[in-house]
Amino acid sequence: MRKILIGASFAMAAILLTGCGAEEPAKDSKAKGPAAEATGTPKPSGGKAGGEGTPHEVTIEVGGTGASTVMYTLDDSDFEQITLPWKKTATLAARGAEREVGRLVILTPGPMTLPDGKLGAAACSITVDGKKVVENKEGKPCSYKLK
Repeated sequence: MRKILIGASFAMAAILLTGCGAEEPAKDSKAKGPAAEATGTPKPSGGKAGGEGTPHEVTIEVGGTGASTVMYTLDDSDFEQITLPWKKTATLAARGAEREVGRLVILTPGPMTLPDGKLGAAACSITVDGKKVVENKEGKPCSYKLK
């Protein structure tokens, strides 16, 4: 009895596996359905394909004195131990969907020793093409959407 149940289980598994296979692609070129759409000619898009937007020179800065940390997203994302004052400059251009929605530049300064000896957050700023677009002296993160 046990051998019959095991044999029947294997037979049932084989039937289920062969019955659940993928559809074979249609042989004629006018096939319809998801397989034909996936391999067909790409549809032209309404916007510009690929490419980059106008390049901008972006500078992020953290003010103060002493040592601190910084987390930022500019041309890359990084977390660094830094010596204040600190700045980093990169040339950025929006790509793909960023051209529509913008490219986010984020700068989060870490703690620094204030003149009274207490810890406090460092000030930060973001400059785009020579114009200061964000300045935060309250120790909060700086962010700017570049379009």
